[in-house]
Parts: sequence; structure tokens; C-alpha cells
Amino acid sequence: MAADALLLLSFGGPERPEDVMPFLENVTRGRGVPRERLEEVAQHYLHFGGVSPINALNLAIIAAVEGELAAAGIDLPVYFGNRNWHPMVEDTVARMAADGVGSALVFPTSAWGGYSGCLQYQEDITRSRAAVGAPAPELVKLRQYFDHPLLIESFADAIRAAVQQIPADRRERIRLVFTAHSIPVSADEAAGPPADGGRLYSRQVAEAARLCAAATGFGEYDVVWQSRSGPPQVPWLEPDIVDHLDTLSGKGVDAVVVCPVGFVSDHLEVIWDLDNEAKERAAELEMAFARAATPGTDPRFARLVVELIREHLDGGDPRRLGAVPGYGCTENGAPCAVGCCAVSRPARR
Repeated sequence: MAADALLLLSFGGPERPEDVMPFLENVTRGRGVPRERLEEVAQHYLHFGGVSPINALNLAIIAAVEGELAAAGIDLPVYFGNRNWHPMVEDTVARMAADGVGSALVFPTSAWGGYSGCLQYQEDITRSRAAVGAPAPELVKLRQYFDHPLLIESFADAIRAAVQQIPADRRERIRLVFTAHSIPVSADEAAGPPADGGRLYSRQVAEAARLCAAATGFGEYDVVWQSRSGPPQVPWLEPDIVDHLDTLSGKGVDAVVVCPVGFVSDHLEVIWDLDNEAKERAAELEMAFARAATPGTDPRFARLVVELIREHLDGGDPRRLGAVPGYGCTENGAPCAVGCCAVSRPARR
């Protein structure tokens, strides 16, 4: 498929205090989340003035991608749409149609398979095209990129930089810990072709962590989870990062580098869960703590986007480092033919 444009599709976030509760209501619509839970999460945003960093970070990614496209001689205007806050993807797709865009590639700010990492973005595409109707452009979501060499290189360099933040006399004892967003265990079990055994999301996270650890020379490391939500009686992927710090401290570990391998940019959850809660707990445990940067602001991330575009337009072979399956482009919101993303709706990721 040729393409007239690129749509960067993301989660969205509030940009002022009065946006916070409407945004959270959008995120949790139809899921019966109690008001008191929304008010609790709202305090995380209000701690930072009611502003999520995600929109500004995405605009920076778009600017970098535009520069890389121009340098590569690829004439594609870049549009920006969100699932949960302005610019809403429905409005963006309507603008694309008004601008005469007949077909576009979609780059999601999630590298993963599974419902929240992949299929929910397909649903966003389907919903936005239905809202616009017949004039809506054809939309093709680009493939999962959790093991792309440029992503792994960026994380590896961020880990090396974080190591340098640990006092020199503790660097030989550093424990490397990878984090990603927790999801319900049932959702993870359902993610992936049944013949392949499911658990696609957690397997992809583990593979990305393995690749990053190998690139940085860490023979031992841990994969843990963060940002769980939902009722306590529903099992989610564990252990939680803060609980894991307690476990490590009990084993005598006194220096930790945390890499948020499950995130492409510094979402509020990265800042709150890691730079606040985990960092504060590490300080209480007298544990040296450093957090690796996410790759979204690294120039290699924009190059990754352009590589995925070229791969699609030119029919090139995908550049992948891992052995865990990753699945490809889909058109107009259709789920992957191989069934990588289960049709289920777990609590918010």
C-alpha cells in the first residue's frame, strides 16, 4: 500500500488540572472503576500540576520524525491523534480526510502485542474511521517493534548512562531491573496465537529485557512490573517494582539500575512509579538507585519510525533481534490474522 501520510497514535494525557478527571473518565469508560479510585489516580497528575508529559513528548517525537523523513526524501505529512485526550484520534482522522489523505500508515507508541499494546490501537483505528465514515482514509498500523535494533541500542545506552549515576564504590554490585506495565494475568495468558501458548506480552517484555541486558554485559537481571490497577482480587503480573526492591534489599543488594523497558517515553506512570515511589523506597532502604531514560527523545527512535515506514513502503525485511514472535501490519483496524491480540478488555494498562 502506498501512503499519503503518517498518523502517530498514542494514549493521551491531561494538559491542565481541570482536564484530569475528564481524562481519567475517558480512560476508564465502560469499566466500572469507582470514583474514589479515579480521585486517587488524579492526585498523581495533580502532583505535577495536572499536566501529563506525554503530549509534549509525542510532539517532540513527531518533530524528530518529520526531520528524519525529510532527510530520507520521504514526503509524508505527520498527524497526531490520541485515544483518551485531545487531539482525539477521531478528530485527527476527520482532519486527514478533509486534507485529502486517502491512505496513511499508523505508528502506535506501544511496541508490544496483546490487547492493550496492540489490539486496542486497532480498535482506535476502527472507531475513528467509523466516526468519519466514507471519506475516512485507509489506515495501516505498522508492526510491533519491541526487539528492533535501534530500540535496544537506545535502551542499552540509557542503562550505561544510569550505571554512571551509581556511586563508583557500588557499581560492581548493581542489580539491573527491567519494568513494564502490569496487566491482568488472564489478559496475558490470552495474548498470542493459541498454538503458540499465549503470554505474548510478557514474553516480548522478557525478550526485550534479555536483549538489553546482553547488550550491556549484565549476566543477571530481573523483570518486574509496575502501575497495576484494578481490584486486588484479580491477579496481575507480579512482582511490583517497589515490592521487589524490598526483596532485593533483604538479599543485601544496595545498588539498583531500573530500566523501564516497557515504555517508549516518560509517561506519568514512569515518573510517578519509578522517579517517585520506587526512588523514595530505595532511599528508605539505603539503596543507590538510578533510572534509565526511555528512548522517545533519542534520535534513534525517530530513525526507527522511518525504518518501519520504509520497510512497509519498500517491502524490506524487518530488522529484528529477538526470537519471540512479533506481528505485522494490519489494515483499517483489523486484528492480526494470526490472532496475536486476544479480543478481551482487561482493566486499563
